[in-house]
Amino acid sequence: MTVADPVLSELLNSRIRDVPDYPKPGVLFKDIAPLLADAEAFAALTEALAGRAKALGATKVVGLEARGFVLAAPAAYAAGLGFVPIRKKGKLPGAVYGQSYELEYGSATLEVQCDAFAPGEKVLVVDDVLATGGTLGASLDLVRQAGAELAGVVVLMELGFLPGRDRLLEHLGGAPLETLVLV
Repeated sequence: MTVADPVLSELLNSRIRDVPDYPKPGVLFKDIAPLLADAEAFAALTEALAGRAKALGATKVVGLEARGFVLAAPAAYAAGLGFVPIRKKGKLPGAVYGQSYELEYGSATLEVQCDAFAPGEKVLVVDDVLATGGTLGASLDLVRQAGAELAGVVVLMELGFLPGRDRLLEHLGGAPLETLVLV
């Protein structure tokens, strides 16, 4: 597991607020709104993500709906790269690739536009949290279905007590999975 340097990790973690019993009793929600509102922490996060995109040779940065958009788009801009959204089913116009995955109580489908990538483009996938790995796994399958190569995955925080990392191994194909804050 790759975790950011301790100084960056502490800065980011100190700006993530715990909200108990949200959205339902027994859940401890990790609220990144304070991090996004703090100019120093948000800039450090953006620069770290942009740096990883450059170092991994990415040509585009992918963000997952919805909080992944907030992290990936500024990182793509800072790295001088394009941004591609992966959205929930029915939210994108035109021809799309779709990938369904299982949730705790049902299933969902993610989509990406068919023309989002040129063949062989290398993409960095960015999301806010790695929990069980279902959403990220489906997204990685979509990236490949759309003809791109995976440069790597970076998540703001990983819930280490859940099996997300293990579940993603089959989808990574040797690409790195990096975590900035381990919870």
